[in-house]
Amino acid sequence: MDIIYSSKFAREYKKLPKEIKSIAEKNEIIFRKNPLDPRLKTHKLHGRLVEFLSFSVGYKYRIIFEFDENKRTAYFHSVGDHDIYQ
Repeated sequence: MDIIYSSKFAREYKKLPKEIKSIAEKNEIIFRKNPLDPRLKTHKLHGRLVEFLSFSVGYKYRIIFEFDENKRTAYFHSVGDHDIYQ
């Protein structure tokens, strides 16, 4: 699976603690093999983010993303704690 990182995602990722970045990198490997792997806790979002999905990075952090129409490319839009949903 290809992943395209938005500039917003890149900025937010740089600000993450090192230990969270390490977890994110491990989870990205899992995501590339199977974005719906139960270890990621991938789920659809609701409300104003209804067209997006999210998966867990540790207990507190999430990555918001969407797929292209063929589900061959994922676009990572945002990363952070639960505040990214607001």
